[in-house]
Amino acid sequence: MPEDPNKTPLATRNDQDGVATVTLANPARRNALSRAMMTALHDIFDEIATDRAVRCVILAAEGPVFCAGHDLKEMNGISDCDKHAELFTQCSDLMLRIVTLPQPVIAKVHGMATAAGCQLVASCDLAVAGTSAKFATPGVNIGLFCSTPMVALSRNIARKHAMRMLLTGDPVPAEMAFSMGLVSDVTDDADLDDATTKLAHGIAERSGMTVQTGKQAFYKQLEMPLSDAYSYASAVMTGNMQKHDAREGIGAFVEKRHPTWRHE
Repeated sequence: MPEDPNKTPLATRNDQDGVATVTLANPARRNALSRAMMTALHDIFDEIATDRAVRCVILAAEGPVFCAGHDLKEMNGISDCDKHAELFTQCSDLMLRIVTLPQPVIAKVHGMATAAGCQLVASCDLAVAGTSAKFATPGVNIGLFCSTPMVALSRNIARKHAMRMLLTGDPVPAEMAFSMGLVSDVTDDADLDDATTKLAHGIAERSGMTVQTGKQAFYKQLEMPLSDAYSYASAVMTGNMQKHDAREGIGAFVEKRHPTWRHE
């Protein structure tokens, strides 16, 4: 059945100068990750993945809350075990889609990012937070441990920081999230848009091929033993050296000029 053109989309996409901004657009439900919201986001990311004109992505949100995590009303209305399994698998697939996306993804965070919303931030490659932003994994408070958010969280911050968030559910302010490594940048709320846009466009100005190669290699080598990681990274650099943009970039540096990227 075709989508109702009069229905307000749960997520939107806007492209400008090589940067795609994907926005969670259901503030009335605190941008909860309902099945419909996750489908909308996944579909947009699938489109971006094959769009060579997009070299960086910003993940933003409308309203006072970045993302409240899973839609608890929706979850509570499901009694079938298989349906719950499908829901959590869908969420995991969305997080993996972000990690495997060729382009870097920057979360632009204001307000609260809780549970799967915190997982969403942790799954992004970078995160810029306004000073009033807060992060929490409060599932323990309602008898549902944040097990899937734990996967992304524990791969971003130290174990004891992760366990404290998971065991207490206490919200973590932006500056503390920065010191823990959950976010890469913190800025005044009034400067959040400009700071995120500047970061995204700075990345988009680099060679798209090089950035894509680096992102893929970064996550792949993390799961390898040290010796295997070095062997893999050496092979990646060898392949990278054969690309036009590597030769162009090195030549431009030597000749003291700006490189002209082909993004290949």
